[in-house]
Amino acid sequence: MTITPTPPSTPSPTTASWEELVTAALLGTDRRTPPGGEPGPGAPAALLDAAAAETVRRRAGLRPARAARRPDPAPEDPRPPLPAAAARRLTTLLADRPGAAAGGRRGAAPDLMELLPQWLATANTRGFAAPPEALPALLDAARGRTDLRPAALRFAGPRALWLARLNPDWRFALRATPGGGSALPGPGAADRVRRLWDEGLFAERVALLASLRARDPAGARGLLASTWATERAEDRLMFLDSLRTGLAPADEPFLEQALADRSRNVRATAAELLSALPNSALAARMAARAVSCVSLDRAPDRPAIAVEAPHECDAGMERDGVVAKPPGGRGERSWWLGQLVEAAPLATWPARLGGRGPEGIVALPVADGWRGELHAAWCRAAVRQRDGAWARALLGAPTAPEAGGPGAVSLAERAKLLGTLRAGERADWVAGFIATHGLSEAFQLLGMCGVPWAPSLGRAVVDALDIARDAGSYPWSFSGVMGLAERCLDPAEADRLNGLLAIPDESEDASPGAGGYWAEAFQRLVTTLRLRAVMAEELAAG
Repeated sequence: MTITPTPPSTPSPTTASWEELVTAALLGTDRRTPPGGEPGPGAPAALLDAAAAETVRRRAGLRPARAARRPDPAPEDPRPPLPAAAARRLTTLLADRPGAAAGGRRGAAPDLMELLPQWLATANTRGFAAPPEALPALLDAARGRTDLRPAALRFAGPRALWLARLNPDWRFALRATPGGGSALPGPGAADRVRRLWDEGLFAERVALLASLRARDPAGARGLLASTWATERAEDRLMFLDSLRTGLAPADEPFLEQALADRSRNVRATAAELLSALPNSALAARMAARAVSCVSLDRAPDRPAIAVEAPHECDAGMERDGVVAKPPGGRGERSWWLGQLVEAAPLATWPARLGGRGPEGIVALPVADGWRGELHAAWCRAAVRQRDGAWARALLGAPTAPEAGGPGAVSLAERAKLLGTLRAGERADWVAGFIATHGLSEAFQLLGMCGVPWAPSLGRAVVDALDIARDAGSYPWSFSGVMGLAERCLDPAEADRLNGLLAIPDESEDASPGAGGYWAEAFQRLVTTLRLRAVMAEELAAG
């Protein structure tokens, strides 16, 4: 029988309201005497007694009500169940709460919450269904950590969406699913797609467009075009971004029309997408502008690149996505030049610069101090156009004295360039960088490498950590790298780390107690690696 609260009878003058009790608890009995109580050492106990009595009174003040309609049964999940050991492991991972050991130290115990994303990825790869009893805790974890949501909702399956309709705290799961958790309309359900597009919430429409784009790019583009003129500017921007998936020459006419959009941000996004199509009309226009600014000075002693930056940003340039007003501290001409070179196809430059390939072009000197601006623009172009040859040339050798290579201007640029390379090549480059320059600038680069790390990269990281330990500094400045190693180092490396678990002899100039902290950090690393190996075995048992 369902019951609903109803106002209780008028309380006696000595009955404290729940709000008064909560206020006294929040302020403390030293500052607020509990209602009906006396100040003094007995006030805290009196407050708890009053709260217990009020709780019973509130629960008793209910009366029967008409039963509501019973919810529809939860849908079936056809996927195979988790192996028993893996199900127990999931319960442990979800029950973990982040916290520090005494004195702010992490201790040697693994951080289980940081292992949950990896566990979910493996469980999803193997196609297991989530245990029904774990769904509430799984949804709570996803509510608190947005980075978990895609993997958690995939693992949770249709029953999580059924639960989300019954609990407002879990409504994010419905917003992340086209149709509010109902099945995505299939290829033969044009009417349902149209209705959801016309009547759905914004988040539902974004999810629908992304899903449709993945399976039917032309259909998604046509759906967007049908309501484009009536959409809000901020919505047009989000919808346009979905065209990145499966971007193809067939999208060019629609994107060309978007270049005339009222919103500057929409125009800029359309121009960025068009510049990623090397044979588009916009790419040709930008190439023509860029080559008029960059040429080869064929001096007899040493050829060099000559640069003549634009003197104005005309209406055509603005229509093609060039932002006329530079940010603070940037000159107009260098700002315009960078945008033109970034948007021009990289295939433009060999013919313009003496038939040289990317490495030869990057090695050329650049006159009048334009080298940094020109190379930075080529970096952005290589990332946008996913050009590995240009990325290698701009990165240079990882052992070069210049940690950034010949063209990259920041760690962020280097990390983006690495993203254009194959996983093995990326790992080898970062390993060489760490061997030469150490770990102080490697954190962002390590984040671009696949998991588990390749053997060469794992060895480079462990060797660099060992060197840092021997230097006698505290491990806290390397906590980010150590945390990545716990999640990304191949678990097979655990046995090789046994020699680092002992507390080393401290030199005279070492930080006091640093050896003990390092031993604790390596113990946590080894324990985490072995736990990851056990987790993988538990999931493989199914």
